Amino acid sequence: MVSYEYILGVLLASLLGSVFIMIISTTLGGNKKFKALSGGVTSNGFGNGAFRPGMEEEKSTDVVIVGAGVAGAALAYTLAKEGRRVHVIERDLTEPDRIVGELLQPGGYLKLIELGLEDCANESIDAQKVFGYALYKDGKDTKLTYPLEKYSSDVAGRSFHNGRFIQRMREKAMTLSNVKLEQGSVTTLIEEKGIVKGVIYKNKAGEEMRAYAPLTIVCDGCFSNLRKSLSAPKVESPSCFVGLILENCELPHANHGHVILGDPSPILFYPISSTEVRCLVDVPGTKVPSVASGEMANYLKTVVAPQIPPQLHSAFMAVVEKGNIRTMQNKSMAANPVPTPGAILLGDSFNMRHPLTGGGMTVALSDIVLLRDLLRPLHDLNNASALCHYLESFYTLRKPVSSTINTLAGALYKVFCASPDPARQEMREACFGYLNLGGICSYGPVSLLSGLNPRPLHLFLHFFAVAIYGVGRLMLPFPSPKRMWLGIRLILSASGIIFPIIKGEGVRQMFFPATVPAYYRSPPVH
Repeated sequence: MVSYEYILGVLLASLLGSVFIMIISTTLGGNKKFKALSGGVTSNGFGNGAFRPGMEEEKSTDVVIVGAGVAGAALAYTLAKEGRRVHVIERDLTEPDRIVGELLQPGGYLKLIELGLEDCANESIDAQKVFGYALYKDGKDTKLTYPLEKYSSDVAGRSFHNGRFIQRMREKAMTLSNVKLEQGSVTTLIEEKGIVKGVIYKNKAGEEMRAYAPLTIVCDGCFSNLRKSLSAPKVESPSCFVGLILENCELPHANHGHVILGDPSPILFYPISSTEVRCLVDVPGTKVPSVASGEMANYLKTVVAPQIPPQLHSAFMAVVEKGNIRTMQNKSMAANPVPTPGAILLGDSFNMRHPLTGGGMTVALSDIVLLRDLLRPLHDLNNASALCHYLESFYTLRKPVSSTINTLAGALYKVFCASPDPARQEMREACFGYLNLGGICSYGPVSLLSGLNPRPLHLFLHFFAVAIYGVGRLMLPFPSPKRMWLGIRLILSASGIIFPIIKGEGVRQMFFPATVPAYYRSPPVH
């Protein structure tokens, strides 16, 4: 018979042995686990003292960039020029074929110059200079010219094929030895103790891979599958664009974008090469007539074509007859980040606005310049918590540019759309009339639209100046109770358009950024 003392000794030895093994395991970091922020994927545990796949890359890579579109490609080149070792993972490295992202405002072109990427939007891709807009309504038109007098002759807007622009930036990024550009689909972010350490992705061969770096920047576009991990997005879909390309036709106003205040919503024309003009027809809502059944062609012929300027009518009808018609959903999303150590969002995955004003690339490039400047003093990105705390300033410092362009895009779209509401109709008439006055009444709004004067307060004042101008029109030649009531409704309608957009952008960050503590964050000292 086994003695009681022997059994007790075995139990004590087993207990002490288990405790000893746990202490050793904890010391070596063997119990660390990685989880993916999206989908809860858990990888094998790798201790700090043991080899794990990707460890060598983690030491040799400073930044992982998800996506190589406009934002990702420009960011890769910018950070690599700063001496960062960059690994870019892009889902598809073939030339994109999109119907938006084709018009870069002058303010965006100035940012392109700051980044050293202006040669990506020149004659090499048949880019066209844009000097302003022509606005059409009910057979009348007015020309709005960018205020470029104090800039060099090269500074203007640029329009081009989106895919050519992106490919040119990718090629330029690849000329730098510290850029690794790889085709792969990123599925999840890797997190260790609340800190993003990198990404899990499938490479071109379909193999699951891991890429590690102290900082992961997500730029995977409007259909981002990672944004929910790093923000609290509220995506809206106000309308759809129907895209066509008109060939070998001349715009009524050369080197200008053309905006027709049509019914039910705006129609856009702008050059994208020396022989091609892009036409974008806005269709409110989330559904469009079917292209396959011929409903779309009929809609374009019967509803849109009668509103097209005569100089473009025959070219428009010819392309509709060919049937080369494409559609896409327009999206709008205010930036609502959830600061996360080790990761940050950028581009359309972070912030979107209606593409009517062509401001998206200007916002993205401005964000890249700001992020570059914030990271420049930092030689080491490994203190993820301190870096995250410091980069909270990014969200406030970007507001003058982003909130101006975002608010203007949302407000103009609502004003430019036709409406059965008499107050909204008057606001639309007032807007066209106000811009037609010339002087500060056109110079001011166009400088905001172009990204050359990103001042939210100026936008706010001009918007309500339009509303007051509209009320003044109603009071002439003499006021009546009906006209006075319509004037009150016009002011209320204007308020109903702009105040929700401002609320989404953040009143304090937009108008009083200096009162936000993050505005004053200093680089962390290592």
